Amino acid sequence: MPSLKDLRNRIASVKATQKITKAMQMVAAAKLRRAQAAAEAARPYAERMETVLANLAAGVSADGAPKLIGGTGSDKVQLLVVCTAERGLCGAFNSSIARLARDKALALKAEGKTVKIICVGKKGYDVLRRQFGADIIELIDLRAFKQLGFANAETISQSILARFNAGEFDVATLFFSKFKSVISQIPTAQQIIPAQITAGTKVSESVYDYEPDETEILETLLPRNLTVQVLRAILENAASEQGARMSAMDSATRNAGEMIKKQTQLYNRSRQAMITKELIEIISGAEAL
Repeated sequence: MPSLKDLRNRIASVKATQKITKAMQMVAAAKLRRAQAAAEAARPYAERMETVLANLAAGVSADGAPKLIGGTGSDKVQLLVVCTAERGLCGAFNSSIARLARDKALALKAEGKTVKIICVGKKGYDVLRRQFGADIIELIDLRAFKQLGFANAETISQSILARFNAGEFDVATLFFSKFKSVISQIPTAQQIIPAQITAGTKVSESVYDYEPDETEILETLLPRNLTVQVLRAILENAASEQGARMSAMDSATRNAGEMIKKQTQLYNRSRQAMITKELIEIISGAEAL
């Protein structure tokens, strides 16, 4: 059984940890409000962009469609863009995204396809490099960005677009976590090249004449749509990370409280046992005299 000093040190250590986890929970809660507002504000624009692309794509023939929507005609080389966080202590947030990407990579390799991976965020890189170290072609450090915004998403999308134009891959899939609530974040895989029109996207029944034509407009809008989808992913990730961290730190704080309670009970029992033992020894000595 540990000594009273060991128990006191253990209780003090857990109390110090509890203060840290409580502070981290409060910081995550403050950051979550801003991150959630940014993620929710980005959704309508991204969804409207998909509707506009659907309307334009409906008037373009398959032969005349830009490569970003028509593809290269092959799916042999697959690029996985895995967006995670730069920091841990946020529960299963990072591991769930990395697990989804890993399962996708293994399934593609089983089909005989070539897999390339771009990691946006260090935590996804740390998980995937153990199994797919040779397949990771780029690591984008989010700490280099002072504040996540359109310019940062454009930097990432331009890197992806340059690789596509160079013929380095045929299909690109974006992995991120969609924010639903503080206790629920949904790992999501979205194909961004070739751009896919969502099954439920409503295409306008009105007839429009475009100037310039649909193909030329798509050539301009599709790279911007790629940036918009990347921006949406990193904003959803930012909100999901803070929600997951808030939930994880709340659980850690409560677990620390339970541990302090158990250790305090053990300390009191040990102390009472020592006092009782000393009293018995005193009484026994007095009776012997």
